[in-house]
Amino acid sequence: MDEKEIIKIEDVNGQIIEVELVTYLVSQDKKNTYIVYTKGETEENGEQIIYVSKIVANKDKVKVAEIVDDNEWLNVQELLKAIANN
Repeated sequence: MDEKEIIKIEDVNGQIIEVELVTYLVSQDKKNTYIVYTKGETEENGEQIIYVSKIVANKDKVKVAEIVDDNEWLNVQELLKAIANN
């Protein structure tokens, strides 16, 4: 069984939270990086809730940001599909 990788991230509210890393994604143009993670939450049907956030670096800090642009979100979905099809 794979060992879970627990990391700490700063969320959009500035709080430091521990999450389980699923994977990192890099945009095709290599300009943006995303983190795919879970907080250990599940849906009523037992499926695990997965989050995807953009990684933003400001000076000496790295934090996550919500993906708000529809085109950017479509690009992230394509990256996820590529992983799922491998």
